[in-house]
Order: sequence, then C-alpha cells, then structure tokens
Amino acid sequence: MDSCSSDSEFIFYADESGDHSLTSVDPDYPVFSLSLCAFRKKIYCSRIVPRFQRLKFCYFGHDAVVLHEHDIRKQSKDFRILTDVRRRKAFLDDLATCLQASPFTIFSTVILKPDLKLDLFPVNPYAISLRICLQQAFRFLKRRRQSGKRTHFLFEKRGRREDFELELEFRRVVDGQNDLAVPFTGFDIRFVDKKNNSTGMQIADLTARPLGLSAFRRNQPNRALALIAPKLYRDPRASKPAPGIFVP
Repeated sequence: MDSCSSDSEFIFYADESGDHSLTSVDPDYPVFSLSLCAFRKKIYCSRIVPRFQRLKFCYFGHDAVVLHEHDIRKQSKDFRILTDVRRRKAFLDDLATCLQASPFTIFSTVILKPDLKLDLFPVNPYAISLRICLQQAFRFLKRRRQSGKRTHFLFEKRGRREDFELELEFRRVVDGQNDLAVPFTGFDIRFVDKKNNSTGMQIADLTARPLGLSAFRRNQPNRALALIAPKLYRDPRASKPAPGIFVP
C-alpha cells in the first residue's frame, strides 16, 4: 500500500442544486447551490458506504438504487414506495440517521441570483461557487497536513460542453487564479455518471438543495439543514461575502 502515500487522506464529491443561468431565473427557486463534501477515505470505506448500502437493502432489496433528492422528494421512480405514509416516514427517518451518523465536511456556496452584482461578478454562479469552495477545501487540507498530495474532486457528468467549461474553470482556480494567489497543487478533477451509484455523489446530491433553501427561505423549517448544519465548514478567516453570495 506504499503507492497510496502520495494521495490525500480525503476525497471530495460535488453536486449542485438549481441552474447557473443568470438570464432565465426561476422565481420559485432563484438560487444556485454547490455542495462539496469531503470524506476521510478510511471512514468512507469502512463506515459510510456500508451504512448506506444497508439502508438500500432494507427498503429496496438491492443496492442498485440511486438516492436522488429530486426523486425522493417527488416520490418517483424507485421511490414510488414512499407514497405509503408510514413507509415514507420510516425511510426518511432512517436516511436522516445515516446522514447524521456519517462523518464528513461540507463546503458550500449559494448564489442568490437576484441579489448578485453582475458588474462585480460577470462570470456564472457555478464559477463563483467553485472558486470559493475550492479555496475552503485548500485551507481545510492545509490544516490537516495534506497540502500537495493528490486529491480527487468528483463531479457529476452533465454534458460535454458543460463538463469542459467546468474543468477549465477548475484548472484556472487550482493553477493560482484564486483569492489566495497560490496554486492548489495536487487537486485533480474527475467526472462521474450518476449511474455509477457513488455513495459520495449521492450524499452531495442530498445536501445541495437544503443548503440552497437555507439561503432562499431562511425562515422556513428545514429539517435536512438541521441535520447537516454541524458538518458545514466554518472558516474563521473568510471575509464577508459580497451581496448575492451566501456561504452557509
């Protein structure tokens, strides 16, 4: 296992909620939310993945189901079983327990599109959120003496053009075009199809919308946010975000 020594102890999975268009804004959800979840690999393999696998076997009888927040909320596809009120409550309670009991750290940025100052931020919300989250991840790894080690960041495939643009922005940030003005050595991006059934990707998906709602509907009860709030990364050195940018 000596060949693993150059790799970081952590792996990151990302997912978003909402679209990053600034020309067509949905009044019912005028936000873009990026959730970047960091897992210590040893814990991810030994505790987190088995926990979510057991959940799937318990409710579906197999582990091929993908935990997709939209399908769970709409009770569609595999989650049609949740139309039964008692089963839905039991599943949501067990899913909440899985999330709460799983150790991971969330780096998140939410863009409130109507409040964003376009003269200050002419780039799209995804690029803004990505830069902020990667900077947080860099500080997080530096404090844990993981700087310079190869660290994988996994994003969901969206399309050839979208993936190309995201990778280009990722490379810009890690090459030094960031607020810290230093390269993020070792940062590596990978794109993953949702069908790969990655537990880390599914956890990122489950956290992105609650974070978006926390910025858009601040006074509305948000059970999911209450579960994941203790996992949010708090950077004491972070400056106050500009209007339209919300760092939970």
